[in-house]
Amino acid sequence: MHRLFAALPLPPDITDTLLDTMDGIEGARWQSEEQLHVTLRFAGELDPRQGEDLVTALSRVESPAFDLELRGVGHFERKGRPHTLWAGIAPSEPLAVLQRRVERACRAAGLRPETRKFVPHVTLARLNSGSGPIGAWLADNALLTAGPWRVDGFALYESRLTPYGADYERLEDFAFD
Repeated sequence: MHRLFAALPLPPDITDTLLDTMDGIEGARWQSEEQLHVTLRFAGELDPRQGEDLVTALSRVESPAFDLELRGVGHFERKGRPHTLWAGIAPSEPLAVLQRRVERACRAAGLRPETRKFVPHVTLARLNSGSGPIGAWLADNALLTAGPWRVDGFALYESRLTPYGADYERLEDFAFD
């Protein structure tokens, strides 16, 4: 079984900007440079045949190239507790269209529909009950901006869970014509 997701890789200058924000919260598990991306669709655990079907479907996704920008930071909560810190992506209709096309490709490959709303972001840190307060970090980084950068394709990644977090391997690139 392979744990797969489609995502936008980030250029080095955007990655560097994000790495510069990743400090100041005790107990936060900050993402590594290789883990920074914008998820378009988490596919989940797929057997090799399903993975091949997904690659075929994703290879048919078309989009013109477009620009994206980082804008602001935030967090996701579960049961009233923050569990993820993220950098936001400025509103982008081309990104929304691309994500819908990737979702359709996933369904064409036999995946169940995604039920969560698409919130474009870059995950920066995972938090747990032992993590320190996030308020000062959110305030210090509230005006984060970077970019624009050119998006001229996306990639399929495999995520392998380890005791230290997830390791990501870029399996396939899908360039826009």
